[in-house]
Amino acid sequence: MSLNNRIAVVVIGRNEGSRLIACLESLKLSVSNIVYVDSASTDDSVNSAKVLGAIVVSLDVTKPFTAARARNAGAKQAEISFLNSEFLQFIDGDCELASNWLQEASHFLTVNNDVAIVCGRRREKYPKASIYNALCDIEWDTPIGSTKACGGDALIRKSVFSNLGGFRESLIAGEEPELCVRVRKAGYKIWRLDTEMTLHDVNIMSFKKWWLRTMRGGYAFAEGTYLHGAAPEFHWVQESRRAWLWGLIIPFIILFLAFLQPTWAIFLLLIYPLQWLRLSLNTKQPFNNASLHAFFLIIGKFAEATGQFKFLLNRYTNKSAKIIEYRQ
Repeated sequence: MSLNNRIAVVVIGRNEGSRLIACLESLKLSVSNIVYVDSASTDDSVNSAKVLGAIVVSLDVTKPFTAARARNAGAKQAEISFLNSEFLQFIDGDCELASNWLQEASHFLTVNNDVAIVCGRRREKYPKASIYNALCDIEWDTPIGSTKACGGDALIRKSVFSNLGGFRESLIAGEEPELCVRVRKAGYKIWRLDTEMTLHDVNIMSFKKWWLRTMRGGYAFAEGTYLHGAAPEFHWVQESRRAWLWGLIIPFIILFLAFLQPTWAIFLLLIYPLQWLRLSLNTKQPFNNASLHAFFLIIGKFAEATGQFKFLLNRYTNKSAKIIEYRQ
């Protein structure tokens, strides 16, 4: 069976504009079985996708948007339109696919029956455009080999995806690692290849947008811990604990001591510059980049703690989660 017949691609997006066009054009170099799922774009995304040959699915606007919901809708349409496909390639509409990725990834899944999901190297397209883009580029630089989770760009066995019920649609973020927990429980592996997979254009140019994105990550940590935090998985338990410790507990203790023992409060406050120094020295980045990276890692804990608190508040008040948008 040809590569084109074996793989169906699901693209999701909202108001991606020229990024979506670049994404679809990169896909057409390797495969034509493409489904684009649109979440109420107000630009020309839908028409652009149709012109470039994608099957378009427009989500019902009366239901909350999540990336998980969009990906599931795309997978369902791919099952109908490309019945004989074996693999699903998920990709965000702000990414471009490397020309040789599908060939190498599908071959890897073909010869490794115990692997259900394979991903590769995701790079930031314009890492020098802003410090926030650079931080994302560092975030994408993850170890290769057997891994616990993938991101939004990955090639997945369609049969496994279907049998496990796809992504959990209620999650506003972190749906890929949550699926990976269930994939590993089902006895399969997730693998990251040392192969170029996608170029990502995050386009974050302000602190506010970076903060919202990081807060969304904290929310995902909290919800992931709620779902799979028990033994033996301990899914995102450490990440949640770090957010609470550095973003809330230590600041609360400092504030409390400021009224009772100001000297002790000042001494405890020094833990933050000491943590910055430790993180700066324990990174492979050049020192200038390392110091900035360490600074934002520390500041990010406050954003993550905010996201954690937001999740707990939603649970306590029985409110449905709403997607935290950082670019629209």
